[in-house]
Amino acid sequence: MRGDGQGDGEPVQAGPAWVPGVRRIAVLRANAVGDFVLALPALAALRRAYPEAHVTLLARPWHAEFLRGRPSPVDEVVALPPSLGLDAADDPAELSALAATMRARRLDLALQLHGGGQHSNPLVAAFGARVSAGLQAEGAPPLQRNLPYRVPHPEALRLLETVALVGAPPVDIEPRLVGTAADRREAAAVLPPGAAPLLVLQPGCTDPRRAWPPERFAAVGDHFAALGAQVVLNGTRAEADVTRRVREAMRWPALDLGHKELSLGGLLALLERARLLVGNDTGTAHLARAVGLRSVTVFWIGNLLGYAPMTSARHAVAVSWRLHCPACGRYNIGFRCEHNDSFVDEVQTGQVLDQARGLWAEAAPPWADDLNPATALPSPH
Repeated sequence: MRGDGQGDGEPVQAGPAWVPGVRRIAVLRANAVGDFVLALPALAALRRAYPEAHVTLLARPWHAEFLRGRPSPVDEVVALPPSLGLDAADDPAELSALAATMRARRLDLALQLHGGGQHSNPLVAAFGARVSAGLQAEGAPPLQRNLPYRVPHPEALRLLETVALVGAPPVDIEPRLVGTAADRREAAAVLPPGAAPLLVLQPGCTDPRRAWPPERFAAVGDHFAALGAQVVLNGTRAEADVTRRVREAMRWPALDLGHKELSLGGLLALLERARLLVGNDTGTAHLARAVGLRSVTVFWIGNLLGYAPMTSARHAVAVSWRLHCPACGRYNIGFRCEHNDSFVDEVQTGQVLDQARGLWAEAAPPWADDLNPATALPSPH
């Protein structure tokens, strides 16, 4: 998995937090696609600080599949059992077995990047590493080195602060990923490369409160289709109804991938070929950042601070400032009512188009590659 250039060169100058003699590192970060992508700058910093160490990511089976054969800052993925949710419902016997497996590796560093640490810090402490470090919410058990888990806070910067606990200063502030040859073959089988520039729309998301209305995605798609764009509607099979609604609302034709569901690697390769992504706050938006694709993302204000792009040369946001549930009227900052009504449907089509037109027409400035040089990464074979 190594070989992305982020760990090449000399190690960073050792500071007071740097740990000498590190050969084996384990990092716990076992959540969703966007969460993994936001952790990439922290993993890159860790790789640069300890270029000779073997870095193991404790994550989910999809992480292992996605990272297999792909350049990344980690050497190995250990997939957690699907039954482990890292919460109060976990089986103590499974936790003990995992801890014993990691103790046998004689780790030098164990880092908890998974969350506040109420349930994950005891697990990471049980790995028996020479140094343990991670996030600590109020009331969570401590590790040897701790960063207070404060909400709200930009997640990518929070994770960079966390790896700095072991002497790993930042390398990037935006994530970096590249497609593989297999990824590109998969994307080409679904949509062969052509002359028309690609607009990718991402109208689905896991949380319906973050979902912009399908008819507004359709209006964006029609606008750019009239300018000669090939419009692609991306989504999982679970989001096929949403992509269908967008397609049926459009006056121009669009390729609907909702019933085909590209793998994450295939999606990454498709995004590499695109000119612009317009979507909800989802993993796809974060993947776009990781390949340097220009994007406009519809955000709810409650998620903006934690998950917005860190740079603006290629990325814009359209923000809903709604604080109260449209169904019950309850204030939803720091509280989640039982309703699933959209909190972002007050974002108007014109707000998104105003941002999207400029990104579509203008190339990113040359210095943007210095901030996020995704296109400078070597292509794997």
